[in-house]
Amino acid sequence: MSRLEELIVEFCPDGVEFKRLCNVLTIRNGKDYKGFDVGDIPVYGSGGIIAYVDQSAYDKPSVLIPRKGSIDKLYYVDMPFWTVDTIFYTEINNEIIEPKFVFYFLEAQHIERLNTAGGVPSLTQAVLNKIFIPLPPLPIQREIVRILDNFTELTAELT
Repeated sequence: MSRLEELIVEFCPDGVEFKRLCNVLTIRNGKDYKGFDVGDIPVYGSGGIIAYVDQSAYDKPSVLIPRKGSIDKLYYVDMPFWTVDTIFYTEINNEIIEPKFVFYFLEAQHIERLNTAGGVPSLTQAVLNKIFIPLPPLPIQREIVRILDNFTELTAELT
């Protein structure tokens, strides 16, 4: 039996609860950064880092979710950052859910399928907040994150 299977037997004998995304995190809109001085804090847009400024919008672990454009490219950030209006950031209740668990879960959901526009791909907070996410106990979430981090690292070494 794997470590993950042992944890599931120990902590989830009756299964895992699911909650809507809006019950475990808050989705925030990005804002313009152009009035800021140049600094070392990354500014994220839907395509990734676009600049560096001297102020942050948020300084805790977060999942960045593109709102317009490249909506299939999520980012996990665990240092201060700023986001522009083409990308959402998340304030995650880490007392009940691990931020990186949210990242891996949303990546697996292929949220680009939730596109709400005909031209430029778009996502809305309303659509994202309706997503149901499994909420196993934190030790299980941490083990899942550990396994996926290791897998991601091994995959990167192969490419």
